Amino acid sequence: MTSYEEVYAYLERRVDALKTDKSGDEKSTLAEVFDAQTLMTIYDFMTSGLIEHVGYPISTGKEGNVFYAEDSDGEPMALKIFRTSTSTFKRINKYIEGDPRFNDVKGNRRKLIYAWTRKEFSNLNRYWNAGIPVPEPIHFKKNCLIMEYIGDENSPAPQLRNCALEDPDETYDEVISFAIDGFKDAHLVHGDLSEYNVLMFDGEPILIDCGQAVTSDHFNAKDFLRRDIENINRFFKSRDADIIDIEVIMEETLNKDSDDE
Repeated sequence: MTSYEEVYAYLERRVDALKTDKSGDEKSTLAEVFDAQTLMTIYDFMTSGLIEHVGYPISTGKEGNVFYAEDSDGEPMALKIFRTSTSTFKRINKYIEGDPRFNDVKGNRRKLIYAWTRKEFSNLNRYWNAGIPVPEPIHFKKNCLIMEYIGDENSPAPQLRNCALEDPDETYDEVISFAIDGFKDAHLVHGDLSEYNVLMFDGEPILIDCGQAVTSDHFNAKDFLRRDIENINRFFKSRDADIIDIEVIMEETLNKDSDDE
């Protein structure tokens, strides 16, 4: 078995390589992402056989970075690492408060980030089990989440905002169903649904960045749902899609959920 020193040295070399030719801000961000405890978590993933290789960064988000990774069979995966900074804590706190799944979360900032990681894993599972297209969740520990890689051998799947849509009406119907069916079947409201948090792969939209999603009984759920629909309607209106009135969608969504109960 590879020794701890060898794996840790490998991880440090990978981080140094990622920092090469980066700007000062980018280097600072990577240093923040790959702190000592995060390196130890990745080390645990590697020694347990979950991850064999950590590669290039796929995306940089408000709460964390996503990296391309591979398992021991060379199959691609995505490794999401949540930053444990104060600014991240302030952004996510409102999505943790009021979620009955996390009433027991108390303590320092790092514990809250760990809860946020668990929350995204849980939300992905809910969406996945409800049949809503999201990256399949694989494993999580502390501030690290392993999930399905969305893309091909050349590049990760692009965001919806960067895609030319062959049939905007059809794509709109699929994306707006993330809000409707998410509420009805997964009993979740994404809370940040927009052209930035939808990927397009093989012509199909896929929902991502689900950490802030709240349960449908959350005290802000209806407000978040309305905001999600407004965002999607705004974007697809700019793509000349046939938009459904927001009040019609809200009524259909809430009535559907009521009917199921």
